[in-house]
Amino acid sequence: MQREIFDLLVCPGCLEGGLAEYNDAIVDGELTCTHCDASYPVRNGIPILLPPGFDAAHVHDELDHEHGHKHQQAGYYDRDVAAEFEIARPHGAPAAYRQVLEEKFRRSIAALGSLRGATVADVCCGSGMDAEMLERAGALVIAADISEGCAIRAKARAERFGLRYAVIVADVERMPLRDGGVDVSYVHDGLHHLADPAAGLREMARVARRGVSVNEPAEAFATKIAVKLGLSIDIEGAGNRVARLRAAEATAALREAGFDEVQAHRYLMYYRHEPGAFMRAASRPVANRLYRGGRALANAALGRWGNKLQVTAVRRAA
Repeated sequence: MQREIFDLLVCPGCLEGGLAEYNDAIVDGELTCTHCDASYPVRNGIPILLPPGFDAAHVHDELDHEHGHKHQQAGYYDRDVAAEFEIARPHGAPAAYRQVLEEKFRRSIAALGSLRGATVADVCCGSGMDAEMLERAGALVIAADISEGCAIRAKARAERFGLRYAVIVADVERMPLRDGGVDVSYVHDGLHHLADPAAGLREMARVARRGVSVNEPAEAFATKIAVKLGLSIDIEGAGNRVARLRAAEATAALREAGFDEVQAHRYLMYYRHEPGAFMRAASRPVANRLYRGGRALANAALGRWGNKLQVTAVRRAA
């Protein structure tokens, strides 16, 4: 982990003290808060910076405590994924699949300005796909997820593709960062896993000095139709309700947090998490041109009612 990134981190308990005793050679060890003396483990070279009361070592215990929803999420993503696909995607995937993910990323950063040299907290980072894209856009990235399994896969991605982003285990509702501790906070398909997405959004606003980018499923009529047709779901494999966001509520929360300019856009996009026969067919040269043209036309005509929501908030004074 780059020292300039590590120095941004603080104790998630008191949010005041820095974390002593870190160096790149630590694989398994402990970090100590310089303010309150709380200690946090390092496992597999990854700092486990979860707030007091959340014991990451017991995510499979009975879920009858205040952190039950979070334990359920962490436990599921620790184990129930196709690890190789998650570490590599979209590398090696069909061209049409790569294109939709690249389009989502372009939309997500378009209003933020240049990310070159910016510090970015990629929350609910999963296996590091967006952390990779953010780094390739020039950012210094902290990739954070509540699942230790996700963090391990994100670290494996960084090692495989020669990336330098930092990986930590952290709770999006209690990030180990000071107020305005990073330039930008970023999320892609992460808040909808939460019991209360607004709590995660408020925390993202707290730690961001310059901007926030939120990219989530939208509360949309089209999605309700897709659920009825079996093309989308209301309950995920981890057992949580898919908490789709409303543009008005997200923009109001970010304005209340002091952001000067807040933009919200809906758009149409559908793809399965793992590409199948359709994506392979749509990647053939002639079919790919038709596929990309069809997506552009559909969004021009119907995008404002689309199933995806992208919200960007910027503090111009910053």
